[in-house]
Amino acid sequence: MFFKALPATKTVDARAWVRALGLKEHPEGGYFKETYRAEMEIDAPGFGGRRSAGTAIYYLLKSGQFSAFHRIKSDEVWHFYAGSPLAVHVIDREGGKYHKMIIGRSSKRPALQAVVKAGCWFAASVDRARSYSLAGCTVAPGFDFRDWEVGRRGELLALYPEHRQVIEKFTRQ
Repeated sequence: MFFKALPATKTVDARAWVRALGLKEHPEGGYFKETYRAEMEIDAPGFGGRRSAGTAIYYLLKSGQFSAFHRIKSDEVWHFYAGSPLAVHVIDREGGKYHKMIIGRSSKRPALQAVVKAGCWFAASVDRARSYSLAGCTVAPGFDFRDWEVGRRGELLALYPEHRQVIEKFTRQ
């Protein structure tokens, strides 16, 4: 079992999920816990060595927090579980076009999954005040911190000056 019992109340808040799932602070912001790492390893050209075939995590953000712009060498599938919709902000690796994907139970376009392609810069946020988003992320080839790069504000602004507002909002000094 990956989690402890949740409180027997109608409303489950972010703190309850953090405790129940045993989440820890993530270096890019929010909270996480790895829940799966494939035993199978694969040769991953361009990754500098072998990697797990796949990994999965729980990931939670509270309003007021954000996942800072970062990129990885693998595709990442986001899955929505609970709370408010989550915004995933993406700058494409080719052409540098920005787009915002919303996952969650929204009335406009409900989507419970979103894919961020390998090499794209991306960040995440919860747009509703006093809320949280609980999601999962599946990565193949599996996530490895050697393949993770946090965006530096100055470098991203030099590359994508047209996205100044979103870069400044979702990077740290």
